[in-house]
Amino acid sequence: MMWLPHDSVLTAALTCATLPFLSMAVILIFTRAYPRVSCAISVSAITVCLGSTLYLLLTLRHAPEAVEYQWAWIISGDMVIPFGFLLDRLSLLMLTIVAVISFLVQVYSIGYMHGDPGFSRYYAFQSLFAWAMMTMVIAPGMLQLYIFWELVGLASYLLIGYYYEKWSASQAGKKAFVMTRLGDIGFFLGIITVLLGFGDLGIQHMNAAAQAGDIHPWVVTLGALLIFCGVVGKSAQFPLLTWLPDAMEGPTPVSALLHSATMVAAGVYLMSRIFPFFAASPDAMAVALIIGTITMLLASTMAMVTYDIKQVWAYSTVSQLGFMVMSLAAGGYFAGVFHLTTHAGFKALLFLCSGIFIHEYHTNDMREIGQGGGRKLTIPMICMTVGALALAGIFPFSGFFSKEAILGVLAGYPNKIYLGAGLLGALMTAYYSFRLIFFILFPRPSAEGAPHHEDHHSGGHHGHVFWTMAWPCMILATITLGLGFFQNELQGYLLGHGAVAHGHEAPEHGGHGLGHYLLLITAVSLAVGGVFFAYLEFGWKKASQKGFLSKFPAVEALFANRWYMDHFYRKALDLLVYCGFTNIFTRNDRRVIDGGIDGICRFTVGGGRAVSFLQSGMLQYNLVLMVAAIGVLVLVFAL
Repeated sequence: MMWLPHDSVLTAALTCATLPFLSMAVILIFTRAYPRVSCAISVSAITVCLGSTLYLLLTLRHAPEAVEYQWAWIISGDMVIPFGFLLDRLSLLMLTIVAVISFLVQVYSIGYMHGDPGFSRYYAFQSLFAWAMMTMVIAPGMLQLYIFWELVGLASYLLIGYYYEKWSASQAGKKAFVMTRLGDIGFFLGIITVLLGFGDLGIQHMNAAAQAGDIHPWVVTLGALLIFCGVVGKSAQFPLLTWLPDAMEGPTPVSALLHSATMVAAGVYLMSRIFPFFAASPDAMAVALIIGTITMLLASTMAMVTYDIKQVWAYSTVSQLGFMVMSLAAGGYFAGVFHLTTHAGFKALLFLCSGIFIHEYHTNDMREIGQGGGRKLTIPMICMTVGALALAGIFPFSGFFSKEAILGVLAGYPNKIYLGAGLLGALMTAYYSFRLIFFILFPRPSAEGAPHHEDHHSGGHHGHVFWTMAWPCMILATITLGLGFFQNELQGYLLGHGAVAHGHEAPEHGGHGLGHYLLLITAVSLAVGGVFFAYLEFGWKKASQKGFLSKFPAVEALFANRWYMDHFYRKALDLLVYCGFTNIFTRNDRRVIDGGIDGICRFTVGGGRAVSFLQSGMLQYNLVLMVAAIGVLVLVFAL
């Protein structure tokens, strides 16, 4: 293979950046009619990518500085925009997350999508997503990152709208595409701002210059705020958060891939990627902290009232992304990235387990799953409980460690309101997570509004389709159980000397003093209290399985209708677009464009009629007119 570079690190990076694209192209062009071949190509490609990623992680884990490969891409005067790869601690960690989750989801999909008529198309889109996400993660410059950021958006649109024959799925795909594009407009303007104000889009250069004060403060603040718009769109932050629950219309493995572990985490990754740049602007950090807090609280309230198993996890994703943004905005770089890492594992686990229930019972309603005998599906039931314990922040599961780290950062922040909000969010998270678990574990046929569903599952027979889906869940459950104990190793890996020197370190929060232990006890007590409260309402044998919010119908309706945000957007769309801009453009079209053309036509017709009187076809009249014209000209020149 003479054409391959001799640098093994570069070869591995090129493999991650090209192989999924080749897989997509081969499937779409050659093997679309052969589903098994398409599946084999896609899974093989992501397996090789996973191996390459692990090789990069092991090879470069002790590298003192980032390894960067750059080639000139756009040259204009003194400005050079490169294309290449940036392999540092953060990008390698995120690359590993993407590769692991993509691999497990593709293996799981062999069972979940078995027999689907669009099997080849599904795997082509999966390869497209993997290619875009991996190349975005290792981009050395903002422009390259933005291009693949948009390709990630395209892949999500295709996967969310995979069942395009369903009206709701096609609408959900459009909604995700449009709402994330709103944020991307701000992101692009932010890139332009940095380019005009600094003249360099290299990520390392931007971070170093912002920390050194070599970029004018207004450029940093404006650029950071505009780039944060992209974070708001992609990571479903307030006010652009309503597309994510609707995106559950896609296949459940897609939900695990796009909306829990990688795609929506791209916004948080972007903020982490240029964390020193953000940290140089206290105003931008303050705005991000407010947005993250609002998002976390709003999404938690929504999750407390829905009965759709996938939407509960979708709202919790939005809420946990809000936690991550809060951590980063409060200066907690490691805590934010650590929660992104643990969340990727247990949220993918929750979605994949839910997919098994949905695949078995053909419903998303947690009450129907419980009444159908969901608890007899032992493996997914245990794995989902493990994921819920991690999400709730219960020791020793991974979510406990990362959430405690975030609360520690918030405790060190001067304004304690954010700490109070974080603790309230932790309580609500535990409550809605185990509300779902108890609905399935302790079904009540008499629960109000619960549709009747016969127990039809024996729980004893599982074919190869089931095991294809079960193995990825068990692997993720193992990761969820063990990852938290590697907190110190991960912190040492991420916060190496180079990262600390670039301003990556998080503010301390009291170390292991009395305040730290008080916070720890408070957080654990709230999490356990949330689980216990959920048990009293939904698990206890005398429980009515009606939440306390049912006593406040207006509040319950407010949460169930997502705080009426979609209604507000609908009204705003009607008033601004249909009654505003559309009306103005219609009037402009009719009066200015059509009116102008009609006026020209009328003038032409009228002029032709007037001139027609001068042409009668008689020679004597023509001679008289000619003489008259000559006479007029003589008089003009004579005078």
